[in-house]
Amino acid sequence: MAGKLYLCATPIGNLEDITFRVLETLRSVDVIAAEDTRHTIKLLNHFDIKTPMTSYHEFNKIDKAKILVEDLKSGKNIALVTDAGTPGISDPGEELVKFCLEAGIEVTSLPGPAACITALTMSGLSTRRFCFEGFLPMDKKEREVVLERLQRETRTTIFYEAPHRLLKTLKVLREAAGNRRLTICKELTKRHEKSWPTCLDEAIAWYEANEARGEYVLVLEGADAKALKEEEQAAWETMSIEEHMEIYLSKGQTKKEAMKSVASDRGMTKREVYQYLLH
Repeated sequence: MAGKLYLCATPIGNLEDITFRVLETLRSVDVIAAEDTRHTIKLLNHFDIKTPMTSYHEFNKIDKAKILVEDLKSGKNIALVTDAGTPGISDPGEELVKFCLEAGIEVTSLPGPAACITALTMSGLSTRRFCFEGFLPMDKKEREVVLERLQRETRTTIFYEAPHRLLKTLKVLREAAGNRRLTICKELTKRHEKSWPTCLDEAIAWYEANEARGEYVLVLEGADAKALKEEEQAAWETMSIEEHMEIYLSKGQTKKEAMKSVASDRGMTKREVYQYLLH
């Protein structure tokens, strides 16, 4: 009988945030796959857990995943832990999950700390709709795609950033999104935890004069949906309704469908568009 993969959320700073269920699982599995065994051994020692560990990280995530899947197939139960937080979020855990599911291995996730959700809930920004970007891509083209989407993203967006890249990231966000509100969180759950509701201009000015320290979560306000709609309507109004209709007709829409699309774009009723085209 095959074993099971347990995704175990571990503290992002305060060791008291670990759950009883995670502690019991870490004690009972056959092996713990850890992103950094040197880091995880401190956690295990603190709770007197003796389970053997193996490394599973960004640089061995494919080859090691295949080995771990074979161990699971043989009946071993494995716990996966990241350096901090929930495995699979901005770490190689997602690759192991994919391999397990493809092999028919059961995967379960033990809820617990996640820096992105912790920061979002204390940010004061909208939590009804949000998206998680993690670290901005290092590849220039991929980063440009993310930043281009951000210009019209109305959901609250969450980013991770390291201290040495923080100022540069704030500046590229400012260039892409304008001077939006954001909340900057750092050292979450730790003694020197900080949550700073601010705006991009103010944050840039601060970090140009002060050194960034600690690991950061940036919670960025979404674009103003009403303002975007008004901007779109203003852009459409630079062309005639006939020209506007032709755009949708050329895409294969019927005249009725095109009138409906034009009316939606311009904030008009379909009847108003119809009456205009009659004259």
